[in-house]
Amino acid sequence: MPWIDATLRGQRVLARARADGSFAEEGGRVEIRYRPDDPRAYRAAVRNLVVSPGASLEPDDRCVPAAAPGAPAARGQAAPAKTREHAIPTSAWQAFTDGACSGNPGPAGSGVVLVEPGGKLHEGLEYLGDATNNVAELTAILRALEWIPADVGPIVVHTDSQYAIGVLQKGWKAKANQELVARVKRVVQERGALLRYVPGHEGVPLNERADELAREAITTRRTRAARVPR
Repeated sequence: MPWIDATLRGQRVLARARADGSFAEEGGRVEIRYRPDDPRAYRAAVRNLVVSPGASLEPDDRCVPAAAPGAPAARGQAAPAKTREHAIPTSAWQAFTDGACSGNPGPAGSGVVLVEPGGKLHEGLEYLGDATNNVAELTAILRALEWIPADVGPIVVHTDSQYAIGVLQKGWKAKANQELVARVKRVVQERGALLRYVPGHEGVPLNERADELAREAITTRRTRAARVPR
């Protein structure tokens, strides 16, 4: 399947395309690459993609074969900050979580994208009513760990909340939300999960998707658990 030059929220990417030049979407999402020599493949919402002016179709071998989400960078490339400390095992379940709030406090929602070791995605969202952004961030992490099946291998949770990482894994003292922090911390420890920081709103597709889900929860006032086979 060919590729085509496109932009994702202003950032240049290569996107899968059909023979007529339209995006090859599945379920409203399109496979993209940030660099043709990077095997890490992502899926972006088609509504956030725009074909670059004058772009033409490029052959399938324009990009190297895809690796599973979270795999180390190709040889000779620097690993991104979130994977530099330790490579993510291929057997790991990954979760991208985010919280959103309109007013802080105000109507709040949590969004979660789960990634199986083989790369299959599962999405969930939860409407929280009136809450703070920090509550939404913590709840997203909690739901991710609750929705991932028991007795799986390593779990890595990607979050753009420095607050959540601080109170859950860095020993920061929680001045608010103490009961929720204690609950989430207990689940994190029970599941042996590792939290990784990912910068928010910088074009990381699954983080962007988690944000979209959190905002969808607010606008629709709905909750939808991730449907993961048990």
